[in-house]
Amino acid sequence: MPVNLKRIYDQAEQTDGVRILVDRVWPRGVSKDKAQLDHWLKEIGPSNELRKWFGHDPDKYDEFKRNYKEELAEGKQQEELQKLKDLTKEHDKLTLLFSAKDEEHNQARVLKEILDRQL
Repeated sequence: MPVNLKRIYDQAEQTDGVRILVDRVWPRGVSKDKAQLDHWLKEIGPSNELRKWFGHDPDKYDEFKRNYKEELAEGKQQEELQKLKDLTKEHDKLTLLFSAKDEEHNQARVLKEILDRQL
């Protein structure tokens, strides 16, 4: 079962299954009720330094992806990644939520690649 991706600003749907926010910072303008989250894995998001450096610049995406994967290999981020992997094994439907406008160049896409390889 592939992991789905969706912007948190998009309408929640029954087909989303378990909804998991993977941003370190709460998305602007979204209430907790409207988000309809099952989990917020705050610590899985890229560090503030990496996030600010990247700035969602598509030209920096490959380097961002390498650096982010390095971050995910240790500490709190590694623990949160393991939680996410466990959730993919426990549930049939899972959607990673993110707030970035760029749907192709963001941390949720990196996480999806990691999870899809394990499934």
